[in-house]
Amino acid sequence: MIEIEVNNKIIEAKKGEVLLSTLKRNGIHVPTLCYMKELFPTGACRMCAVEMEGMANLIPACSYPVNEWMRIKTHSPRVVSARKMLVELLLSNHPDDCLYCIRNGNCELQKLAEELNVHERRFFGRRAKGRIDNSSPSIVHNPEKCILCGRCVRYCDEILRVSAIDFIGRGNSATIGTEFNRGLNLSTCIDCGQCIMVCPTGALHEKTNQNKIRQVIHDKTKHVVGVFDSGVAVSLAEEFGFKPGKNIEQLISAALRIIGFDKVYDSGFAADLMINEMTDEWLTRIENNENLPLITTHCPAWVKYAERNYPGLTGHFTSVNPPQEIMGSIIKNYYAHKAGLNRENIYVVSLTTCTARKEEKLRKAYTPHGIPHVDTVMTTRELAEFIKLHGIDLNQIEEELTDLPFGMSSTVGKMVASPGGLAEGIVRTAFFKENNRELRPPRLTKLRNNKARKEYRFRKNGRDYLMLAVHGLAEAIKLFKEMKLEQTKPDFIEILACKEGCLNGGGQPLRTPENHINLRRKAIYNIDNQGSIKTAHKNPEVEELYAKYLGTPGSEKSVKLLYNPDLTHKE
Repeated sequence: MIEIEVNNKIIEAKKGEVLLSTLKRNGIHVPTLCYMKELFPTGACRMCAVEMEGMANLIPACSYPVNEWMRIKTHSPRVVSARKMLVELLLSNHPDDCLYCIRNGNCELQKLAEELNVHERRFFGRRAKGRIDNSSPSIVHNPEKCILCGRCVRYCDEILRVSAIDFIGRGNSATIGTEFNRGLNLSTCIDCGQCIMVCPTGALHEKTNQNKIRQVIHDKTKHVVGVFDSGVAVSLAEEFGFKPGKNIEQLISAALRIIGFDKVYDSGFAADLMINEMTDEWLTRIENNENLPLITTHCPAWVKYAERNYPGLTGHFTSVNPPQEIMGSIIKNYYAHKAGLNRENIYVVSLTTCTARKEEKLRKAYTPHGIPHVDTVMTTRELAEFIKLHGIDLNQIEEELTDLPFGMSSTVGKMVASPGGLAEGIVRTAFFKENNRELRPPRLTKLRNNKARKEYRFRKNGRDYLMLAVHGLAEAIKLFKEMKLEQTKPDFIEILACKEGCLNGGGQPLRTPENHINLRRKAIYNIDNQGSIKTAHKNPEVEELYAKYLGTPGSEKSVKLLYNPDLTHKE
């Protein structure tokens, strides 16, 4: 540790770290735009510039290493004036439509202008022009609101390794777009939405169908069903001033009924069905020693990436549909028949943490006979806006349970939102199927650590088996390189494209601090610790559905309703 002087006060710094990290650790706020914690700093935007004694020019705090007895001024008149000038220049060609912008009140550029007392336009630049890209089913790109900070480009390239977008042109003509500027739908984009999460303005945002949902809710011929997942239940609280990580699933149920939804269900029920079916499929593959490892497909962003980059892996994909599609299929078949409803009049709204689910629902495999399992998808952010639009104060309404018969789920059905949760659920059910007794204790700590790759090993019939749970595409790419070199030979792989999985999906609250994600994960595991039904096969509603309708996991009816027809017959 060394000492430096900041704003006439001596503070401690770690030798070799950048100045910005030292300032943050000591509670000194310095604004940034291009800086991203996970990536090597570029110092491109200069918003974090500070004044150092002995230096003629201001220095970028994000990339300048600390030295002993540095004397720094973080908010001197010169520094503040420079930052103010930078914001004014960014605003000189920025659209003046803040009141109508989707990021109004949640825009980093707007916040900087407020902090630096920028209240008038002193510079008038040529307005940025560009065609709004609506081609993606999940993401909208508006280049006019882009400030060229490069965060979306770097995250997509360096962290996700997708490289769907890049800088196009030079100088005043520079913009951000896809290859040949053809649109996101023709790019390598996987619809994960992480570019939205890092964008400081409204240049990137999710494509919304809120107006359509409002119309359907007031259509007396439609039976509207809302299905929310556990990731939403432990994240939405942050948008309403509750403690981060608080599980408000019963408040969500109450709010949706006030809005006008006819039924409200928890997708954990569908996750239980997925676990039962996938466990049966996996044990069959182990017994026959074929198509191992089994690779999960409940993350649509990962599926889209694999189809383009690892087409040879699709034979290893599980045939079982993801929870969103399982729930929609059950509702539009079993529930429709039981309730005496025409499935064409049932409108299923999936409430999820993931923007890629918007693309998933459009796939041909999930629209049998032209009728989709899920009619529309709403993210956590959209749900928060939708509840506020209807004037509902979550602090003032009474909690309500989800509807039956699909409102009950096991604790592992909710854990699917967290990396390793699906693998843990499959281990519990597989153990019961093989030994006719429950796993004790059920908690698998090796699948609950913070590593990008989690491992669980077990021995069966004299053979060692390896299960992996991976989150973050970069780690998945690394894994498949090892597999190609035969350095790793797993038997089961759970993959989530986003770091921290669905808890940090592209549809979650913007600018989420890291500790909030940790609190969401803790809330998911608290559900498991406190819940009474800890295995998917012990969910009484699932047991009843198998007994009265589906038969057994892997049965003809289960395959018809719960499996992907494009993958079911692959060798």
